[in-house]
Amino acid sequence: MGLFTDNVMGKYNLTLAETPIEAFPRYDFNKPVPPQARYLTPVAWLLSLPAVLKHRSRIQRKLKGLKPPYLLLCNHNSFLDFKVLTMAIWPRRANYVVALDGFIGREGIMRAVGCISKRKFVSDVLVVRQVARLLAQKQVVVVYPEARYSLIGTNAVLPESFGKLLRHLKVPVATLMCHGHHVAEPSWNQKNRGTPTSAELEFLFSSEDVQKLSSEEILERVYARMTFDDFAWRRENKVAVEAPDRAEHLHRVLYQCPHCKTEYRMTSAGARLQCEACGKTWEMDPYGVLTALEGETEFSHAPDWYEWQRRQVRAEVATGQYALECEVLIDSLPDSKGFVQMGKGTLRHDANGFVLRGEHAGQPFELVKDVPSLYSVHIEYNYIDKKRDCIDLSTMEDTYFCYPLTRDASVTKVALATEELYQQYILKTTGKLPLVPASAR
Repeated sequence: MGLFTDNVMGKYNLTLAETPIEAFPRYDFNKPVPPQARYLTPVAWLLSLPAVLKHRSRIQRKLKGLKPPYLLLCNHNSFLDFKVLTMAIWPRRANYVVALDGFIGREGIMRAVGCISKRKFVSDVLVVRQVARLLAQKQVVVVYPEARYSLIGTNAVLPESFGKLLRHLKVPVATLMCHGHHVAEPSWNQKNRGTPTSAELEFLFSSEDVQKLSSEEILERVYARMTFDDFAWRRENKVAVEAPDRAEHLHRVLYQCPHCKTEYRMTSAGARLQCEACGKTWEMDPYGVLTALEGETEFSHAPDWYEWQRRQVRAEVATGQYALECEVLIDSLPDSKGFVQMGKGTLRHDANGFVLRGEHAGQPFELVKDVPSLYSVHIEYNYIDKKRDCIDLSTMEDTYFCYPLTRDASVTKVALATEELYQQYILKTTGKLPLVPASAR
């Protein structure tokens, strides 16, 4: 995503069907990113202030005089995150790690405002070098370690290597924890509701801390600080969403009926969720509480429903039953100029990982991502012009956006399965589970 404008769909003006994907230029991740241009910093403030005022965002600053260079870790729920961040660190400027699709059609301005591009969920030494170089220039560098919008308003898994990264950088670390952004603009329905939000900008580690603590201790403390639940925050702070479509598209996340256990037949309309298989219906009140219209309310708290689905997937993974194979539409993103439409292909996901197969310009291609290579995966709901859910699979050279063409699939389940397969792999190879949020254990 970009910093101050909504994402746009870019496309090449080439005869795509006849151009091999290998012929397209690749993004130069090695090109040095400068500090944010000083003349753009006031522009960033002016573009961010209206959103902060609209949401009546209360920002508590508790940095105790901390000055750059430092790393700033932020939770990630919506596009509003960037605007609140900009005002939270005022009058300072920052550099930001941003996914490559946020650069589509606007690479120049994104570099000028200090954005460091990265492909999602791939190990990338180049981005580490960019971050280290900017910190050496006494900049604030902003990282969203969860690497995607929260699916259900709670924190997600982090890479095990994250503690090692903080030790390697040897600079102070602060956090910006935003609350209510998932309420205002959830990933599953990105209509901005204009509801109130709050945020805390706080110190986490000194440079001495990150050098003396183990990487595991660092990761544990990051998890402790970055634990949040926007549904609980909404209820506790009595933040009401009165919009009649407040549950619209929530079935993209809550894809399995807890009553009859049927998958992929949940639907949503207005303030209600319904299972087409058994007919059971739940209604969401203005404070996000779910209530069954008849019978038992299995889950009144949406994140509890989501974590129940995780446990269902975990059982499938443990018994070797998990597998998905379906036809997909495939878009390639070789660089920041735009997507290359590659037509239809097949995606398989099972105990061996991902296999994506397709054909472009008369040449077959295959992408394999084994289980150890992905601790999680990036997914999108209702993405850009296709208005379909998708799964992103990246290498350092390309990113493939895969849109399932069957109703009998859920990108949410694929994301959960990716995390559970990885955790089971780590357990089998090391004898212990990796550190994960308490809700995912």
